[in-house]
Amino acid sequence: MISESDLKEVLPKMSGHVLSSSHVQSGVPVPKAVRVRHFSPDEWEEFIEEWAGSLSSSYEKVRRFGGAGDLGVDISGFCSDQGFFGDWDNFQCKRYDHPLHPGDIWVEIGKVVYYSHLGEYKSPRHYYFVCSQGIGTSLEKLLGKPGALKEKMLENWEKYCLRGITSTKEVPLAGALLDHFDAFDFSIFSSRSLVEIIEEHSKTGFHSVRFGGGLPSRPNPSQPPDTPAENESRYIRQILDAYGDHLGASLADAADLAPHDVLKRDYLRQRERFYHAESLKNFARDTVPEGTFDALQEEIYHGVVDVCENSHANGFERMKATIAQAATIAATSNPLVSTMKTQDRQGICHQLTNDERLNWVPKHD
Repeated sequence: MISESDLKEVLPKMSGHVLSSSHVQSGVPVPKAVRVRHFSPDEWEEFIEEWAGSLSSSYEKVRRFGGAGDLGVDISGFCSDQGFFGDWDNFQCKRYDHPLHPGDIWVEIGKVVYYSHLGEYKSPRHYYFVCSQGIGTSLEKLLGKPGALKEKMLENWEKYCLRGITSTKEVPLAGALLDHFDAFDFSIFSSRSLVEIIEEHSKTGFHSVRFGGGLPSRPNPSQPPDTPAENESRYIRQILDAYGDHLGASLADAADLAPHDVLKRDYLRQRERFYHAESLKNFARDTVPEGTFDALQEEIYHGVVDVCENSHANGFERMKATIAQAATIAATSNPLVSTMKTQDRQGICHQLTNDERLNWVPKHD
């Protein structure tokens, strides 16, 4: 339930000219930062995992941990295949009803000091606190002063860490652990703001699904080059075989279409359709969760395969009937439907022939 303070962020938009007919249908939009505050603990960690996973230039892989035995690690970005024993960053997720303050972090810092001392992992390169309610001013100031942070951690060890790091035993800061503490680099601890995270998350394929608001504008597809690309060889071969089956002659390449104006025009249309589908595939990779385009391909396949496998006079007629059927498939359950064009549906048929899931001249005919 949205709190009174959150309502204050929303209600000002209900005056003046900012209202529209869409507000009557669905209400005034709730700002993303307000919505994030009401994520459950699991949703908050999932959101941070989605965001961290988008930082592909920084990490080889991102993993989410949780539950008993997590050793104080929530979400990790690994810079190499060495995992915890190479360079890695930790994103410590906190979902409280208040901005994060120093008393919320002492146990977490104690855990990373303790478990790195035990050799459970190498000390992280960076350790970021991320809180759904943001970072309080006192903590933010402290994170900017590693020396002061270390002193405060020392003062608070007994109160927060002695019995708080593990339930199985007390962890006094003494001996080798104290030596490790003294040598520990407290400059690794910092925070990431909610505004930064939401902005960077908006560039992921998860953002539109989690927050709605529709997909961004889709770029126009590239025009097919005069010389077909390597990934066109298989479906073009199938198209030429379909034309050859129609003509009763073998076609070595597209140049053999020179005497056949109708087939030449059809060939150009089929290549344009393939490029439309490839454009949609690339767009999906950047804007919706992994697997969304695969699901669309699967829906198109099941919508056309019976037509494709019916009896037809020749391969050209089979191809035309199958592609015509593809154009009628609504695919309304797929998140990409708002950006799809008829050519995309038709071009997916050629992607399916590339994968040999559809064949215009089946070997058994």
